Amino acid sequence: MAAETIDLAGLVRTLVEPIVDHPEDLKVEQSLPAPDDILVEITVNEEDTGKVIGRQGRVIKAIRTLSRAAAVRTGEHVDVEIVE
Repeated sequence: MAAETIDLAGLVRTLVEPIVDHPEDLKVEQSLPAPDDILVEITVNEEDTGKVIGRQGRVIKAIRTLSRAAAVRTGEHVDVEIVE
C-alpha cells in the first residue's frame, strides 16, 4: 500500500448519504483484499438500492469514477460494490 492513504469509505459515504431515504441504514466498509487494492462495500436499505444504482447504473458508475480518481494519487486500484 502507498505511504499516503485516502479515506475512500468517507468519500463514498459523503456521496451516497444525500441520495438515500434511510441514511441510518447506510454502511460503508473499506477493506484491503490485496496490496494496492481497495474494496469499498456499500450496504443500504433495500428500498434505497435502486437510488444508489441509478438509471442504467449511472449513479454507481459516477461514484466509482470519483473513487478511482481520488485513488490515482496513491497509485491504488479501487472497486466499489453494493452489497445486497
